[in-house]
Amino acid sequence: MGQDEEGTLTQLKTFRNTLVDPTITAYRGRIVKTTGDGMLAEFASAVDAVRCAVEIQRGMARQNADVPQHVRIEFRFGIHVGDIIVDDNDIFGDGVNIAARLEGIAEPGGICISDDAQRQIRGKVDIALEDIGPQNLKNIAEPMRAWRSRITPKSSARPAATASIGTAEPLTLPDKPSIAVLPFQNMSGDPEQEYFADGMVEEITTALSRFHWLFVIARTSTFSYKGRAVDVKQVSRELGVRYVLEGSVRKAGNRVRITGQLIDATTGAHLWADRFEGFLENIFELQDQVASGVVGAIDPKLLEAEMARATRKPPANLDAYDCFLRASAYVYQWTDEGTEAGLALFYKAIELDPNYAQAHAFALQCYIWRNTARGLTDEERRETARLAREAVRLGKDDAFSLSWAGFSLAANNGELENGAALLDRALALNPNLARSWNLSGWVRVFLNQPEIAIEHLARAMRLSPLDLAFHAMETAMAAAHLRADRYDQASLWAEKALRDQPNSADAAQLLATSCALGGDMERARSAMQRLLQIAPGRRISNRSFGRTPPERQALIESALRKAGMPE
Repeated sequence: MGQDEEGTLTQLKTFRNTLVDPTITAYRGRIVKTTGDGMLAEFASAVDAVRCAVEIQRGMARQNADVPQHVRIEFRFGIHVGDIIVDDNDIFGDGVNIAARLEGIAEPGGICISDDAQRQIRGKVDIALEDIGPQNLKNIAEPMRAWRSRITPKSSARPAATASIGTAEPLTLPDKPSIAVLPFQNMSGDPEQEYFADGMVEEITTALSRFHWLFVIARTSTFSYKGRAVDVKQVSRELGVRYVLEGSVRKAGNRVRITGQLIDATTGAHLWADRFEGFLENIFELQDQVASGVVGAIDPKLLEAEMARATRKPPANLDAYDCFLRASAYVYQWTDEGTEAGLALFYKAIELDPNYAQAHAFALQCYIWRNTARGLTDEERRETARLAREAVRLGKDDAFSLSWAGFSLAANNGELENGAALLDRALALNPNLARSWNLSGWVRVFLNQPEIAIEHLARAMRLSPLDLAFHAMETAMAAAHLRADRYDQASLWAEKALRDQPNSADAAQLLATSCALGGDMERARSAMQRLLQIAPGRRISNRSFGRTPPERQALIESALRKAGMPE
């Protein structure tokens, strides 16, 4: 610049117009701003950012091949992955500052990336990286481990594993369940089925991503393992996940078989395995069914595994998530004592993390149990309304939180239409969440829409046949058939629920009611005795029948009275 300002500026503009800007666009980047002879660019993917940098540096190396060193224009790149603050189309924060400082320590014609960025590109970009260890960067409090590379005209940006990349330390596991869906093996020998196997993985990954309590690795990362024999423990270390889903696809004639298995990659333990079959002519419908089936099985299995893990952790080390898991384990005992212990832990989780939407939501389940056991005081109903509105505010895009908030407002506070609307929002956000379909079924019963309730409950059962609360779906099905005056069907479903969960007071009450209305008084009295053993505080006076016409409420109260429920 000191020797030839005008010529240097012309050259710089030429390089930007012909190489830099088009390459950033090609790799889906955005130029945020220019700063003299520098610029700041943002990418959604670290892999794209590094490939872009390699491509530009390779192009510059070709341009400079015959140019004397003292008149060359050379670039340095600094790349980091981190949080940013967006304001008026500009970006700020430590993430930006670290990238700028890394650029400052890069060699001319080279690239310097943070350890966080290196983890993201490992095995995906053919670039020889040198570990230069912790670096003291200006105005950055802690030393940052960094990697650097000098780019030559022959440097490639094609995905391939390199020895230097594979030597990085294992990633730390996230503070919530983490899962990677590996590419499914095509076992049919038909290359045409590759697209189906890849589509299957994409469908399952997308469906799992709707569960906010899960940390799901993107398909673009897991597909770096395609065509490779992998050790799940290695996958756990490289991607930073606890759980791995493997699968295969086999075609025979016009039929296709898909298998899947869920593994705790940190121990190698198998948590679940199943297979699904269908006809190729319904290939996309089959993909949907398999994705729903796999996700429905994974949801309760992962929750079980996480609850078991939390109970082994010393109580002194509990954080909000551990409190949530321990509380869930208590709730799934389906007893008054377990519910009260769980409620205390949910409040502890909220105290540790006031923005924990799902802790607010699951606390509502404890109040719902308390309501069915002995009713709620006016103060408790106000508290459930507060918790529900907080769950909606904090979890406005979380189907789990919206579902429990909607059900609580309907069951505890009589806001049936509002509750149904929240459940509809939850189903739109995550149609694979069985609990939403189950709770929606209950609210449809309250709204005197038994046929819609049965449809929603059947969907819940199909989605999650291994659900920890499967008996609750059967109980709701009994309630729906009772509302439709099908007493035999109602009693059959209530008996199924009691077999699956002997502590279900609602199932026992529905069995007593349906048997009494169907004229089988011996079974009705036996069911009532069981109910009063489970929930001794139940009385006709503290029963809520939703928006039930007075004559029907009188009919049910009469049946309960005949079966032996105290006033």
